[in-house]
Parts: sequence; C-alpha cells; structure tokens
Amino acid sequence: MWRQQQRGRDGRTRYRLALPSWAGRNYLLLTGATVIANLGSSGALIATAFAVLAAGGNATDVGLVAAARTVPLVLFLLIGGAVADRLPRHRVMVAANALNCVSQGLFALLVLAGEPRLWQMAVLAALGGTGQAFFAPASEGMVLASVSGDHAGRAFAVFRMGMNGASIGGAALGGALVAAVGPGWVLAIDSASFALAAALRAFLDVSGVPARAPGGGMLRDLRDGWREVASRPWLWAVVVQFSLVNAVVSAAEAVYGPLVAEQHLGGPGPWGLALGAFGAGTASGALLMTKFRPRRILLVGSLCVFPLALPSAALAVPLPAAGLTAIMFGTGIAIEVFAVTWMMALHQEIPEEKFSRVSSYDWLESLGMVPLATALAGPVQDLIGRTTALWCCSALIVLLTAAVLCVPDVRRLTRRTTPEAVAVAVAGENAPARDGAETA
Repeated sequence: MWRQQQRGRDGRTRYRLALPSWAGRNYLLLTGATVIANLGSSGALIATAFAVLAAGGNATDVGLVAAARTVPLVLFLLIGGAVADRLPRHRVMVAANALNCVSQGLFALLVLAGEPRLWQMAVLAALGGTGQAFFAPASEGMVLASVSGDHAGRAFAVFRMGMNGASIGGAALGGALVAAVGPGWVLAIDSASFALAAALRAFLDVSGVPARAPGGGMLRDLRDGWREVASRPWLWAVVVQFSLVNAVVSAAEAVYGPLVAEQHLGGPGPWGLALGAFGAGTASGALLMTKFRPRRILLVGSLCVFPLALPSAALAVPLPAAGLTAIMFGTGIAIEVFAVTWMMALHQEIPEEKFSRVSSYDWLESLGMVPLATALAGPVQDLIGRTTALWCCSALIVLLTAAVLCVPDVRRLTRRTTPEAVAVAVAGENAPARDGAETA
C-alpha cells in the first residue's frame, strides 16, 4: 500500500516502494528486529516442547520446562523495569537479546548433541525467561516514541500487525521445520534470530536522548513506579482487571480448550484452527487500527474486552468447530483494538523516565496469576465440572470489565492529537529510543 508510481523517459510506468513519512530509521529498525525475533521465538516454543519429549520426557516434564521459563520472568520483571529506567533502554534490550541468543544456542547444541537432561533444559529455559524479564519493560513504548504524536496510533498498529503476523508465521514454519529437521535446528534458528535482532537494535539512533540522572536506589525506584500506578485509577483498575482476565483466559485455552476439542470438536485439528483464527483476528485488528483513531481511547479499548468472554462460553456450550473459529477470529480483532489503545494511553500519560517501571508492574500483574490459574484449572473442574468452570470464566471477564467501566477516568481519558500535547504529557524525552510491546 506504500507504492508510488513514476513515468520514465521511455514512457513506461514504474513503481517503487515508498514508506510513509512517519516511518523513520528507528521505527524501521525496531519493527524489523521485532519481526525477526518473533519469527524465531514462535517456532522455538514448539521446538522446546518436542525437544523435551524427544529426550524421553512426558507432559509433566514439558510443563516443568515451561515453568522454568515463566518463574524467572515473573521474579525479575520489576528489577528489569527499574534497570531500564536507569540505563539506556536500547542497551538493555541488546543485552537481553544477547542472553537469549546464548541460552537458545546452548539449548540447540544440547539437543543436536543428543539426549539433553531435563535439568539442563530447565536451566537454559530459565535464562531465556530472565532475558525476557529485562527486555519486556525496556521495549515498552519505544515504537510510539519513534514517531510523532499524530501518527503514534497508526505506527503502533502497523508494528503490531508485523509482530502478530510474524508470530503466526513463525509458529507454522516452526512446526513444519520441527517435523522436517528436528527441534535442535529450530532452536538454532531462534538463537540466530536473537543475534540479528540485537544487531539491528544496536544501530538505533539515540543521540537525542538525554542522560538520565542517577536514582536513589533500586527499592526507591520500585516504590516510585508503584506510586505512578497507584495514583492513576484508570491504570491500576485495568492492571488488576487483566491480572484475573489473563489468568482465566489462560486456564480456558491451555487446559479446558484442548479437552473440549478432544471430546466434542474432533481433536487437535479444529482446536489448532480456532487458535490460528484468533491470531489472524489480531492481525486484522491491527490493520483496523491503522485507520481507526478513537477519541476516548480507554473507553473503546475496555468495551473491546467484553468479547474475551465469548470463547469460554463457546467451549461451555460447546459450539461446533466452525462457530468457535468465527468467535476466536472476532475476539482476536477486539483484543487487538484494546492492545493498541492501551499502549497509546500509557505512552500519552506516563512520564518517560518512569515508563519501564510502570510497564514492569503491568507485565507482572498480567503474568503473575497465570501459573496458579492453569495449575488450579484441573482441580476446579473436578470440583464443579468443566462446563460450570467455563461459564464462570466468562462471567468473571464480564463482571471485571463492567467494574472497570465504572471508573470515571477510564471513560473520560481522551487521545491527544498534537505532538506538543503528547510531549507535555510524556514530560521529557521526545526520543527515538522506545520500542513497542513484544513477545520476543
């Protein structure tokens, strides 16, 4: 869609790729690095599970290796946010990518060498989670700050479209490569993708970023970050909401969904199609947000959380595979609208020098309850039945979202349209050095 035509001396019409005026050097570097890293990481998630199984592990062992990555991610998120607000964020991102490159490279060598031990895979997974804990808060908001305020929403939507597309394509490609050449080579590709992403991020232009004054200590920095969250009702309301929403959605999709698919929908094929439809929906939602610029950003975003209750309800009925797939696609569109409006609100309202700390609390609350919810999903099903548990998941999402809409600031927060207004709100760094929320 970014093509311009020219007519040459010979009278022929020629076309050349023309990027939009807001897509500067930093934006392209950040987006390219994210697409590359997500392509590798999405395939590596599949490869890790099959590497554990190929080494003689069972489903419990796969879960242990997954938990080994999640636990340090949760434990180090707040520290990662404080570090990212003290040091140049692009350097924190490069260092985190380097750690992920090394950990995945060693994982690949172990698998290719044959018969890796469970504890070795768990340790390397934990190193990967540690890298993500430092990367995630540092990366938040960087894409939005690499473009002017008037183009921030469109730029972030395009960024999310590339990120989601890379995740979908990476998972499909990774699954095919695991079957063709084995999980070790897929892990090696992931290591190389982190190396390339780190190299791209190392070339970010941060000449306009002022040096940060030293803080008063890590604990003080964390307290300051918490005060930023607690002082804004719209912020802590949504953070608390998603600590529970993410938990019940994860329980429904990770535990109940496969069971319903096996017993009522025809097995893993229809369930995989439904999950793929959700991913396609997120990409479509990002495309929508390149054109849609709501004025009341949090009101629109929060209304789009309600559809998250539909997949659990569809599984509770259960609907046929075609109906579930359609619902998952629509839910993907809706939640992507929320994701873009949420990041716009954070970028607009949070002081730049405290952004990573606030982001780390957001990440912590979003992930902290997920392991507990997935662990309790089985016992809850045994206690009240799967259908009742799924209806409870839907009801909880609806009630929490309705409660958030009762917060006046959520309904009233409006998008600022001029770069000057955004600069005042962000208070400081009109900088080309902040990236978007990533999964890589």
